Amino acid sequence: MSTVATTHIELDADGRPWIVGANMKVSEIVLDKLAYGWSSEEMCFQHPHLSLAQIHAALAYYYDHQPEIDAEISQQLEEYDKLRGQAENSPLRQKLRALGKLP
Repeated sequence: MSTVATTHIELDADGRPWIVGANMKVSEIVLDKLAYGWSSEEMCFQHPHLSLAQIHAALAYYYDHQPEIDAEISQQLEEYDKLRGQAENSPLRQKLRALGKLP
């Protein structure tokens, strides 16, 4: 990690925000909020290695930098979709289809 953005958030060499000492990106907390609708307290319960202050700091950082983090999440989703599409016709999946193990 290279730059400290806040007490609880630091930026890596690529400018991505991470929670200090947690090996967790701010975008991962955001995805928990978006996907599950978890409250900060629920996120703290689900991620016992994070303090409530770290979670609040991550969400505050997100709301201050929402366009950049939303763009990062979109880019990751596009990459996931691309890789998933490539895996659909992997040699293993072709073999399993030939054996009748996959549709």
